Amino acid sequence: MRPHFEVRTTPSLGEHQHMRDRSSSFSMKTYLFVYDLMQFCGHSWIFTNMIIRFMSFGKDSLADTFYSIGFVMRFCQLLSLLEILHILIGIDKSRLFPRFLQITERIIVLFVVINSQEEVQGKYIVCVLFFLWNLLDVVRYTYSMLARVGIHYLPLTWLNFSLCIPLYLLSVLAKGMCFIIRNLFSERKAHLETGNLKKKRS
Repeated sequence: MRPHFEVRTTPSLGEHQHMRDRSSSFSMKTYLFVYDLMQFCGHSWIFTNMIIRFMSFGKDSLADTFYSIGFVMRFCQLLSLLEILHILIGIDKSRLFPRFLQITERIIVLFVVINSQEEVQGKYIVCVLFFLWNLLDVVRYTYSMLARVGIHYLPLTWLNFSLCIPLYLLSVLAKGMCFIIRNLFSERKAHLETGNLKKKRS
């Protein structure tokens, strides 16, 4: 009976590199999935909170929408700055310019126009704008999160690429209204301050 010799081969350099690439790719996909999940949870909470408050309190809930969800809204929008970094380092294949434009305009509207003006925060147009933003993001992050794990649901895909067009146009109109309201309040405030100075001098 002949002795049996077991020959063991060590992985080659190319196999080691392939294994490292697969491990790195899995880690990046896991990270992006967790990021999409965090954004989905944040925007879903805001969206659900707005609907429940409106169903409970009616139109009265619109005036203090910013005070009830403003912190989570600011957190989600600041977190979205990571998406620009994802594209720059190559782990996200989305186009840079549209995403950069969308994130930048939201940051400006939220922090410069709304957050800095208490008079604007209580306007109904802020509630409408937040509703449109979060509806878009709930659909987008749901689609993106499922796509990370290879799940493509046809109605969700259609919503992601079709619903975003009219909703984006409506959100642009709402942003324009926020800018107009802010300018009106700024001019009114400046006019009142000028009037007070004239009264003091006289």
